[in-house]
Amino acid sequence: MEAVKQRILGEASKNGDMTPCISGQSQAKRCSSHLKEERESIVLWRRPIVTLQYFISELFISLQNYALKLLLHKRIVFTVLLVIMFGVLSYHLKGPHQKYVEALEKKLLWCAYWVGLGVLSSVGLGTGLHTFLLYLGPHIAAVTLAAYECESLNFPEPPYPDEIICPDHNKGTNSVITIFSIMSKVRLEAFMWGAGTALGELPPYFMAKAARLSGVETDDENLEEFEELQHKKDHPDEMSALDKVKLAVEKLVKKVGFLGIIACASIPNPLFDLAGITCGHFLVPFWTFFGATLIGKAIIKMHIQKLFVIIAFNEHQVENVVSKLKYIPYTGKYLQAPFKELLVKQKAKLHRKVGTPVQQESSWLSWMFEKFVILMIIYFVLSIVNSMAQSNHKRQCKKQARTSQKVALD
Repeated sequence: MEAVKQRILGEASKNGDMTPCISGQSQAKRCSSHLKEERESIVLWRRPIVTLQYFISELFISLQNYALKLLLHKRIVFTVLLVIMFGVLSYHLKGPHQKYVEALEKKLLWCAYWVGLGVLSSVGLGTGLHTFLLYLGPHIAAVTLAAYECESLNFPEPPYPDEIICPDHNKGTNSVITIFSIMSKVRLEAFMWGAGTALGELPPYFMAKAARLSGVETDDENLEEFEELQHKKDHPDEMSALDKVKLAVEKLVKKVGFLGIIACASIPNPLFDLAGITCGHFLVPFWTFFGATLIGKAIIKMHIQKLFVIIAFNEHQVENVVSKLKYIPYTGKYLQAPFKELLVKQKAKLHRKVGTPVQQESSWLSWMFEKFVILMIIYFVLSIVNSMAQSNHKRQCKKQARTSQKVALD
C-alpha cells in the first residue's frame, strides 16, 4: 500500500508541472485540483486494482476506529453482551417460554429488517439505496391492493407478512376498508423504516460535532462543502442557486431549532445532510437533533408517503390507469395486456388456500423489476467501494502533505 501511495503521489508531480503544495498559494491550488482529478479517477471500472487496495486500507482504518470507540464505552458494550448472552440462552433452552421467544424473534427480525433498509436508504457514503421505492413502497401497495380485493385486512399469519392470502370469510365478518385502516396495517414497518432513515442521518452530525470540538481537520467532503458555504456568505454574488438553498436550510435550522429540524426532516429533502452537519457544527444537543429527525422522518414524512402510495394504488385507481394504457400511441395495446394479466394473477394468488403452493410463472414485468433491484444493489455496493477508496486516497494525500510541510519547516 505504501508503494501505491508513493506512485499516486508521484503522478501529481509528473512532467514537472507540480511542486510541493507548500511552495505557494497558486501552486497549492493546482496541486489540490490535480489530486482531486486523480481521486475521481479511482473507481472500479477504471482502476480496479488500485481502487480495491485503497478500499481495503480504508476498511481496516474504519474498523480500527470503531474498535477504539467501543473501548471508550466499556460499560455499554458489557451490558449489550450480557443481554445478547441472556437472549441466546433463552432461545436455546426448552420450556414454556419458547412460544413467547418465537413471537418476539419474529417481531424483532421484522423490525430489524425494515430498520436496516431505512439505514441503507439514507447512508451510502455518497449514495443511498432507494429502499422505499424497491421494498417499502411495493409492500404498502401490495397490502392496499389485497385489502380492497379481499375486503379485509385480517390476513392469516403466517404466511403474512411474507405472503398475503385473503382470509376465510366464513370464519369472520368483513371489516370496513379505509385509508386509515390500511395505514394502521403497515404502521410498524413504515415507522421502523423511517426510524432507520433517522439513524442514517447521525454520521454527518457526529462528524461535524467531533470536528468542531476537536478543531481537527476532517476528510469528509460534506464538511468541506459546509466550510466553503460559510466562506461564501461574505460573497453572495458568487453563490449559486443551490448554495442559496443550502444557506436557507442552514438558517432555518439555526433560527427555528427543534421545529426547523422537524420541518427539514418531514419533507423529501436531499439536502438534509446539511441540516445534520449544521446541528453538529453548532453543537445542537444530540436528543434535540435525533428526536426532531425521528419525529419528522418516522412519523410525519412516513404518513405522507404512506398516504400517497395508498391513494395511488387504490383498486379503482389502478384499474383506471391500466385501462388508459391503450391510448398510448403505438405501444399502448402491447403494454396493457401484460399489466392486465399481472393483475388477474395477483388477485388469483390472494384467494388461494393457506399452504397451497404458488405456481411460479415469470413475466417480463417481474423479470424487469428483479433485474432493476439487482442493478440498484450492485450500484450501491460499487459506490460504497469507490467512495471509501477515494476517502483513503484523500487521507493519504493529506498525511503526505502534512509530513512534507513539517519537513520543510524543520
